[in-house]
Amino acid sequence: MYFKRLEDLRIDKDLTQQQVADILNCKREVYRRYEKGIRELPLSYAIILAKYYSVSLDYLVGISDVKQ
Repeated sequence: MYFKRLEDLRIDKDLTQQQVADILNCKREVYRRYEKGIRELPLSYAIILAKYYSVSLDYLVGISDVKQ
């Protein structure tokens, strides 16, 4: 599954893939694969990112267009 919002939220916060990977405590290449949909984003990481970006999980994965 490709989560366009992962990239959009990261860019909106002026973060690099490495900085987000550091937040998730994973390698940059692993995070890049999540962002591009090559690997499926684990729920635990999705929760961390939703909290970090102050958005709902539904928004993060594209189910809703409402951030909160």
